[in-house]
Amino acid sequence: MFKVGLTGGIGCGKTTVANLFKSHHAPIIDADEIAHALVTPNSPALDQIIKCFGKDCLSPSGHLVRAKLREIIFNHPQKKKQLEDIMHPLIYAEIERQVQCLSSSYCIIAIPLLLETNMQSSVDHILVVDCIETEQIKRVQLRDQLDSQQINAIIHSQVSRDQRLAEADSIINNTQDNPQLAQQVNHLHHLFSKEAA
Repeated sequence: MFKVGLTGGIGCGKTTVANLFKSHHAPIIDADEIAHALVTPNSPALDQIIKCFGKDCLSPSGHLVRAKLREIIFNHPQKKKQLEDIMHPLIYAEIERQVQCLSSSYCIIAIPLLLETNMQSSVDHILVVDCIETEQIKRVQLRDQLDSQQINAIIHSQVSRDQRLAEADSIINNTQDNPQLAQQVNHLHHLFSKEAA
């Protein structure tokens, strides 16, 4: 199984690119979806988070209050490491479990924090989705209704654009219009299929 790690900064268009690979019938494993699934009510991961961050992060129905958790991490950067220590081993274990269940020639593993977690060795190929920072900010404002200060804090908590591009085996430029995006994915789909053969 040829494992392609799909990564990029916030708002660069990783989901759009993953969906284009899906149209080629490539299996997509999504680290964000796994992270959400791991913190369902009464799950061991959620219990650990509540122990570490307090009951304010739990809604009356037993769900994680993400906005509260985000606020704590935003105001206490050292707490981010505690959350990562809880979540990252569980996320990577589940990614590996899902990979073992696949039978296709290659798969796309969407991992926004692939470089930040130093897990480059967990994939065979690093595919970076890239766009200029002003476009990132504009997209995230539209999508998440966050203010520019919060978005800038997220961007600067991630590895720099230069570092991301230096680590990439392939780069998708997502500052262009969508037909060109589809062409780039189409080219890479053929490349990965050949690599995996």
